[in-house]
Amino acid sequence: MNDTHPFYARRMSRRQLVMLDVAAGACAAFIFFTVTVHAEALPPWMRLALPAGLGLPLALRRLCPLPVFCFTLVIAVYAALMGAAGLVYLAPAYALYIVALSDRLGPAVPTSAIAVVSLVTIVGMTVAGTPRDVAPDWLLHLDQPLLGIAALGGAWTIGRAVQERRSFAVRDAERMAAQAVSDERLRIARELHDVVTHSVGLIAVKAGVANHVMATRPEEAHDALRVIETASRSALVEMRHLLGVLRSTSVPDGVPTPGLAGIRGLVEQARLAGVEVKLVFRVEAGVSGSAGALPQEKGAGRKVEVLGDELASGRADVRQRQVELGRVDSARERAVLGRAVEAGRQAAAPAWADVARRQGGESSAGAVSQGRTAARQEEEEEAWERLPDGVGLAVYRIMQEALTNVVKHAAPTRCRVSLVIGREEVGLEVVDDGPGRRTLPGDGAGHGLIGMRERVTMYGGGFEAGSLPEGGFRVSATLPYEEVS
Repeated sequence: MNDTHPFYARRMSRRQLVMLDVAAGACAAFIFFTVTVHAEALPPWMRLALPAGLGLPLALRRLCPLPVFCFTLVIAVYAALMGAAGLVYLAPAYALYIVALSDRLGPAVPTSAIAVVSLVTIVGMTVAGTPRDVAPDWLLHLDQPLLGIAALGGAWTIGRAVQERRSFAVRDAERMAAQAVSDERLRIARELHDVVTHSVGLIAVKAGVANHVMATRPEEAHDALRVIETASRSALVEMRHLLGVLRSTSVPDGVPTPGLAGIRGLVEQARLAGVEVKLVFRVEAGVSGSAGALPQEKGAGRKVEVLGDELASGRADVRQRQVELGRVDSARERAVLGRAVEAGRQAAAPAWADVARRQGGESSAGAVSQGRTAARQEEEEEAWERLPDGVGLAVYRIMQEALTNVVKHAAPTRCRVSLVIGREEVGLEVVDDGPGRRTLPGDGAGHGLIGMRERVTMYGGGFEAGSLPEGGFRVSATLPYEEVS
């Protein structure tokens, strides 16, 4: 497909415009010759000089518009006084059009008044005419001056209108460019804040912990250092990706959506920072063709539900040891706790079998649980893929900032993250049990809350953030969307 403009829509170069004026001047000289040749009051040499003086200077009207206009106006007035037709005023009018395009003389001249006078003159001459049988002699000689006034006024008005349109287009383009730069700066600032603040905040918290317990609890300090290493590597990866996007001209909109793996990664990072995070993911009925909603609760993929009172002792023990297993990084300690977890599973196996028999299951409870988990994960992935990339990225960034605030400011022990994907909107809620004190947007800081609100407002959603009466802090965001087919 040819992306070039057709020849009639291309902007002519200055050289082409000058050549066009030369041709127009030659044509004008010939036309004015046909007008002045019948002026009997003019001597023969003047009948040739006046057309040349009216037409040929028009070739220079773009190079020196004001001198050309003044020269042709004097020649036209002289020719009209010598009996030439009123068409001679078209030459100065043609030159005046270029003068009107200049910004230097425009504001000082009342263009509106000139337009009104020209319009009234043209309408009056067309409709009323000149009553030659009763009009005095001086009135009979006004038709040519009035025609000249109408021609000059019309040329000036049209030229000023074109100039105002061009000026408005330039100002509008500059405004749009400035707005685009402002939007880009805001987007970059928002992405940098989300990337840097989350990782650096986690690093700062764990660095403080490591410094505090280095002498008394070296193992805990080593765990904190490992978290710092992981967070710093993650920040470097995201920063490199963001810089690559900024340097690229082929990627139109930011960074790709991290996906559900990124959502679970945020929960895992908050858990490593010492916060017990509970993730509740629900897909409403009708989304991605599902027959019904299957709510799912998970704590970074390691939480095991207790099905019945019979499993309370053995299953809860397994659950506690699994939590401990998730917080230990040493291979030796993981092996020891892993054997303990396996022993707990074997101890809870009879209770699981009894529950499975009473529920009419033929297979083991572990297989049933794995089947339900796989089905839910598949449904969640399918629902998430139907979200537009921008909405998915906004949900990820809002959750990232909310969990960062939980780790940095709230000093909580527990946090609940609820993510609900509906047919027309996606909802996110992060609630912690900390003291509830935050820096709100009106206090001079709070850039994280401002960024979250801006992301939600961009998609026409709703955002709320504030302390809870019973303690803690709540961040809630709702973003409407249209499913990606």
